Parts: sequence; structure tokens; C-alpha cells
Amino acid sequence: QVQLVESGGGLVQVGGSLRLSCAASGRAFSSYVMGWFRQAPGKEREFVAAIKWRGGTSYYADSVKGRFTISRDNAKNTVYLQMDSLKPEDTAVYCCAADWRPDGSIPRGTNEYDYWGQGTQVTVSS
Repeated sequence: QVQLVESGGGLVQVGGSLRLSCAASGRAFSSYVMGWFRQAPGKEREFVAAIKWRGGTSYYADSVKGRFTISRDNAKNTVYLQMDSLKPEDTAVYCCAADWRPDGSIPRGTNEYDYWGQGTQVTVSS
């Protein structure tokens, strides 16, 4: 059974930085894609970034491109989301997700991922 556990959320001021972690277990993840999504109060869950476990190819939503960086540590089975230049509109619950993609595609839809973590709150104060 795949388990995803997020950590690293918190309260930060505008312009600050946070690094989220997603510890993955229960499977060999070499053919998986790992994604980060977020959901703000009253809004739908939205795609933030994704990375192929093998090779490290990544993809970002336009709203975070140039500010957020997704990466993975194969030895620790952990995916990170480095968030810089944070804005109030980045406030949300951030969730890690995983999906088996042997074809190498990178899904961006909420309904395209099979496994989800519980989420971690990120609050950006002005």
C-alpha cells in the first residue's frame, strides 16, 4: 500500500520561503510520477507541480513557475517542494500525490492520481 506523508507547512510572511516534504513508502517508485496540488478555502484543488521519479523531468503550473521548485531524493524516497517568493494567494492546504506512469507521461489533473497524502497547511501572511 502506497503511503504519502507531507510535512513542512506553516505560517510565513509575504516574500518568504518554505520547503515541503513528501515521504513515500510501500512501493518501488521508479515508474511513478509525484505531484503537488493545493486547495484554498472555497476553491477547487489545483495542480502545482509534478516530477517523474525516473529522470527527474518536472512540470509546473504557470502561477508558480519561477518561484517553486520540485525535486526528489531517491535514497530517501522523498519529494520536495521548495517555495520561494511566497504570496498571500499561495495560502492553501498542499497535498502530495502519486501515480504509476510507465509511459512517462506527467498527469496534471486531480482525477489522474491514485494515491494522496493528508496534506499540510501553508499560510502566507501580509
